[in-house]
Amino acid sequence: MIEPVPACRSGDEGGISGVEQDCEEMSDEPTGVQGLVCASFNQDSTSLAVGTRDGYRLFSLASVDKLNCIHEGESPDVYIVERLFSSSLVVVVSRSMPRRMNIYHFKKGTEICNYSYSTDILAVKLNRQRLVVCLEESIYIHNIKDMKLLKSLLNTPLNRTGLCALSVNHSNSYLAYPGSTSIGEIAVYDTNSLSNIIEIPAHDSPLAAMSFNIQGTMLASASEKGTVIRVFSIPDGLRLFEFRRGMKRYVSISSLSFSVDGQFLCASSNTETVHIFKLEHHSTSVEEDPATWSAYVGKVFTAASTYLPAQVSDMMHQDRAFATVRLNMFGLRNICTLAIIQKLPRLLVASSDGYFYIYNVDPQDGGECVLVNKHRLFNGEEEEEEQPPLEEDPMGGGQTYASTLATPACVEHPASAGLTGYSEDGGAKKGDIIPEHEFAAGTIRLDDEQEFPPVSSQSN
Repeated sequence: MIEPVPACRSGDEGGISGVEQDCEEMSDEPTGVQGLVCASFNQDSTSLAVGTRDGYRLFSLASVDKLNCIHEGESPDVYIVERLFSSSLVVVVSRSMPRRMNIYHFKKGTEICNYSYSTDILAVKLNRQRLVVCLEESIYIHNIKDMKLLKSLLNTPLNRTGLCALSVNHSNSYLAYPGSTSIGEIAVYDTNSLSNIIEIPAHDSPLAAMSFNIQGTMLASASEKGTVIRVFSIPDGLRLFEFRRGMKRYVSISSLSFSVDGQFLCASSNTETVHIFKLEHHSTSVEEDPATWSAYVGKVFTAASTYLPAQVSDMMHQDRAFATVRLNMFGLRNICTLAIIQKLPRLLVASSDGYFYIYNVDPQDGGECVLVNKHRLFNGEEEEEEQPPLEEDPMGGGQTYASTLATPACVEHPASAGLTGYSEDGGAKKGDIIPEHEFAAGTIRLDDEQEFPPVSSQSN
């Protein structure tokens, strides 16, 4: 059955009250905080959005010591809220109208437009080029500049959870979604050229989580079993890495997220452990004389794996977690991301217990991450863990994760900076790709005042 094309309508001035790897639903957990429905990080992990029974909140993630709520919108039972980078554009879907997507300019307190679809909206993904809406059996791709519908992917495999991933890179604007309901096959689609790229046989079981790195050159995935996480090159689909989260039990992986430089990958689930994996290829050279007993055993296992069945051999070559976090909870849904805050690498966790956790990450030695602070996501007295004063560079000399990321494209940017080539009279219109040369090296932010005016009435 072909679904009707959604219509875009102009916004009114009273849309919302004015006051900053999917939006993970958290309302299905009986032990979670009453009112917390969903949570999502923006594309560069500088902002956190949470949906509640009464509306939604946007938080700035610029400081370890304080979680600053920069906007609070009113809308009943918000189960999807997504912010576009650090711009004023925010997408909201509520359970009161689950088939309608509202797009707001939250600083002006105005609605830009809204779209209605034939079935419930399950997920919305954004980058500076495209806006993707995922339904149970179809996907709609819009040009984010004027909200023109560019492509309808109809009769996609049944996708009850709305699982999909969109690369944030404007040149490699790839979309990934399940290509099968019975196995973990990933369909990769180019939202710029509007063409199919590749189908990747990623797992034996159906998919549970996916995420692109920020460059759009790698894709991480996990199946419903949750024991193995694989990383593939994009667009050719070659397997680059394979990590084993555990063997004792199956888990439900709720989020995957790459670090900005693509050197680390974090994964959270419904267990008490968050894993951080390091994406590095180990040397194939073998020492002539292993110095320790463990090294000798490792050498024997490596040699023996050549003669073992493929499944056993693969398991022996899977890497374990580089670093971990032990949460003081079990069975609660949460999302995680890796970010640079105050020039140091952090692991950020937003949980359905109503708290936001910040951990320090040692990018050289890994190990157990240290809790730096935790903040309430709702009104109430702030509960913070007493921690020793932070050192400016606890890693000492050498090339650290923080210094690796301290490049013009990755440093913290002032919110007032503008995005060259992405203004009211120029940018992605009618499906055109923003030329690479229009992006100035350095700060990248959208113009809050001139970007995304109310869209004129139109029908696609």
